[in-house]
Amino acid sequence: MPELIEQVDVDAPPEQVWAALVDWDRQGEWMALTDVRAVDGDGQGVGGRLAAVTGVKLPGRRRIGVLDTMLITAWEFPRRVDVRHTGRVVRGTGTFEVRPRAGGSTFVWTEGLDLPLGALGRAGWPLVRPVMSAGVRYSLRRFARFARDHRA
Repeated sequence: MPELIEQVDVDAPPEQVWAALVDWDRQGEWMALTDVRAVDGDGQGVGGRLAAVTGVKLPGRRRIGVLDTMLITAWEFPRRVDVRHTGRVVRGTGTFEVRPRAGGSTFVWTEGLDLPLGALGRAGWPLVRPVMSAGVRYSLRRFARFARDHRA
């Protein structure tokens, strides 16, 4: 299973970074081309369900793209959230970690991907990985600013 790991330092304490991370309905403010929402509640614990759509946003409309449904499988306030991607296209696991450091926190995003299209997906991963990594790094830079300024 291919894995992608990226991280960013955030000038904010872990509790504030955590609050920004699990503010699911506002993830679109920092995650590139993606809107996220909690499904069946607030998504604040094990068993919570999330739905993300990654794609283009048409003027005055919702985002159109790939649906990524997730189930929260671990919740360790204020340090870690694990999700299982349960959609048709996006499958695998994701982990968001908030690690304390002097002067703030480090946010680590890990994805274990079950690639679609079998052997074709595995063969294409070396081409897709740099693009996906660049998008995650871009999102993490935005997250660092979002979390630094986040108010619950």
